[in-house]
Amino acid sequence: MTTAAIITAAGRGLRAGGDMPKQWQLLAGLPVVAHALAAFEGMLRVLVVHPDDRARAEALGLDVLIVEGGASRTASVRNALEALVGRGVDHVLIHDGARPLISGAVIGRVIAALDQSDGAAPALAVSDALWRGAAGLVVGTVPRDGLFRAQTPQGFRFEAILAAHRAHPGEAADDVAVARSYGLDVVIVAGDEDNLKLTFPGDFASAEAILKGRQMDLRVGNGFDVHAFCDGDGVWLCGVKVPHGRALLGHSDADVGMHALTDAIYGALAEGDIGRHFPPSDPQWKGAESKIFLAHAMRLARAKGFALANCDVTLICERPKIGPHAEAMREALAAIMQVAVERISVKATTSERLGFTGREEGIAAMATCALVRA
Repeated sequence: MTTAAIITAAGRGLRAGGDMPKQWQLLAGLPVVAHALAAFEGMLRVLVVHPDDRARAEALGLDVLIVEGGASRTASVRNALEALVGRGVDHVLIHDGARPLISGAVIGRVIAALDQSDGAAPALAVSDALWRGAAGLVVGTVPRDGLFRAQTPQGFRFEAILAAHRAHPGEAADDVAVARSYGLDVVIVAGDEDNLKLTFPGDFASAEAILKGRQMDLRVGNGFDVHAFCDGDGVWLCGVKVPHGRALLGHSDADVGMHALTDAIYGALAEGDIGRHFPPSDPQWKGAESKIFLAHAMRLARAKGFALANCDVTLICERPKIGPHAEAMREALAAIMQVAVERISVKATTSERLGFTGREEGIAAMATCALVRA
């Protein structure tokens, strides 16, 4: 599945104070919206801005599609959705640019829920008593049972939310309201107290404190795999079919590089290896594409709140030559993992004609990855 992220940043944010809209004010040295965008790195990102802020958006120097907003938030989101038509998007996440502290765990929960529903959104159950007030006095109470505080990103199957927005006649509180008015079901997933929406001046101090309080949680894993040659006309390596006079033997497509990388991710998470999640004794995985395994490992990492810092794959063989295909392999892995290609290294070495790889009996691969708490 291809997931895109729409970051809405076209509002004026007057209640936050300052001499510029809140999404462009600095938080820990970066514009607020830059923090929000960073959480969705590796996805196709759309940044919706006010026409007066286009220069600010371009100055970020990020790989994002910049779209000008409309007269309302609903119109701005619709503009962004229309800009994604024809780009092969399956799922879309719509996030407030004024929520700079969104975690990878929340994003992962929203994406996972879209396997079962047209829409999903994070929220927190209301735990405080709710009052109605007038003229500074409490004039009544409101039952809090079944009430939730809505957050973003709100995720949807792309074609469904596009149709909902095209059919919606006017403004709405958020995209969940648009979806529900069209008859779509929206699943509630657990939100995060740190996922603040910066609204008032004091919110910036709270966000700064949260950022300073977050401790680095770094996980490192490694993987190693071997596959023997068999009859065939090419080998799958890191998502690319490389022409060769032989193929690789395996229960799946025998992509030795992707298997090593997948095991490295599982290792960093202390989640075993491919065989634990996709047993070779299960016939449904016979001939399966290895991208299924790698995508699962990345979904698991995000669900646990981790993002990929970087990974490095080394292929060990005499032939075929890897160098001419290394960039295509990096791009293929980046697409499967939904990360920036700059975070992925693919290289090769020989074993100087020693051992089974030197005798050209097969190919070995080793991989290392680093995951950081998002």
